[in-house]
Amino acid sequence: MDKLHQDWPEPIVRVQSLSESGINKIPDRYIKPLPDRPSSCGDGGDDDDVNIPIIDLSGLFGDDANLHASIMDQVSVACREWGFFQVINHGVSPELMDSARQAWREFFHSPMEVKQAYANSPKTYEGYGSRLGVDKGAILDWGDYYFLHYKPLPLKDYKKWPATPPNCREVIDEYGKQVVGLSGRLMKVLSLNLGLGDHDLQNAFGGENIGACLRVNFYPKCPQPDLTLGLSPHSDPGGMTILLPDDQVVGLQVRRDGKWITVKPAPHAFIVNIGDQIQVLSNATYKSVEHRVIVNSAKERISLAFFYNPKSDIPIEPMKELVTPQNPALYPAMTFDEYRLFIRMRGPRGKCQVEALKSPR
Repeated sequence: MDKLHQDWPEPIVRVQSLSESGINKIPDRYIKPLPDRPSSCGDGGDDDDVNIPIIDLSGLFGDDANLHASIMDQVSVACREWGFFQVINHGVSPELMDSARQAWREFFHSPMEVKQAYANSPKTYEGYGSRLGVDKGAILDWGDYYFLHYKPLPLKDYKKWPATPPNCREVIDEYGKQVVGLSGRLMKVLSLNLGLGDHDLQNAFGGENIGACLRVNFYPKCPQPDLTLGLSPHSDPGGMTILLPDDQVVGLQVRRDGKWITVKPAPHAFIVNIGDQIQVLSNATYKSVEHRVIVNSAKERISLAFFYNPKSDIPIEPMKELVTPQNPALYPAMTFDEYRLFIRMRGPRGKCQVEALKSPR
């Protein structure tokens, strides 16, 4: 695919419009192959006894050394064994979390002409979208989204942020500021747990010059949720993802030991997961984990994925301190820009993207 590909290969259909049209069967374009459907092999993720770890961060920066060590250890175990965890008492205002979710719900329920004014293209993905990847004839996911840049400042363009509802831009700005702060605190924890200095991982991202962007996912009601997915299996290409899930409707599933586990969100929790760039930097001590989204016939669902990424033009490779003769570097250096281009041409493809980078042995 030509790097300068400017537009989508076929007309864009908004999934929300399909859903609201009252169809009782989904178009063939959204029907997944049998092995990829959520109902296949009985692994629809309905194991009620299992959930990703929930970690209370309230003692992380206090004076209780034992509590501090316990939280650090919980994060370490979650990163090594799960690649996913939830955080509560994380320092982001619960009211702001609710306001952000509500503002975006209002945007997605705005008239189509309001949303279409922000329609995106594959060149940057920024704006209102309905597909990932530019393969003509690809099987599509049952969801619409809005993608915008928060950092670095030259990419932050308020004109590309929704002006509907009226408080939307203000809420997004404050939300981004607080979530960037949380991400920085978590980066310190991850860095120390890897045996590095507390700023080493952050410095590998570019210090203060990181990238950050927001993808708001809107999954409309689906008449045949057992045949499709809201988002196909993938690992996140960036550094770390801070997800604000829907507090009313489950949908995120994480692959563990070959099974799909449905994440049950705790009240006002964020779901944190390791992205491919931290897998590379940690030389696979921490691994990005495949996840997907299932949809629902009775309820729509909204989620906000905030991506905390390395500066786009810094070569990312395993940290020197984590490479030894016994543990050689698993990945060659590649900038996040180069990696993102590689991903965008192909769309979500499980874990094969980052695995394809591995240096030949």
